[in-house]
Amino acid sequence: MIRKIGRLFVIKNRFEASAIIYALALGGAERGKHYLDTFPGFGGKMLFLAAMVAVFMAGSKILDALSYERVRAADAITAAGAADRNPI
Repeated sequence: MIRKIGRLFVIKNRFEASAIIYALALGGAERGKHYLDTFPGFGGKMLFLAAMVAVFMAGSKILDALSYERVRAADAITAAGAADRNPI
């Protein structure tokens, strides 16, 4: 049962990744807006920029992890097929 619940928190495809990145961007923009209100001027703009850059970095990491998982799964299938053909 715990394993089934755990699978809900695994990003399986690019659509799910895009939805998560969108949610992160909304939160980052809201935080940046708060920074602009709290720190008017150059400091607020820099903090807004930092909040948005953090979202871009997290989004790229999520997409890279998806491609890495896809390659790893393909390698596992290839290795399993090779082990079936060449038993040692």
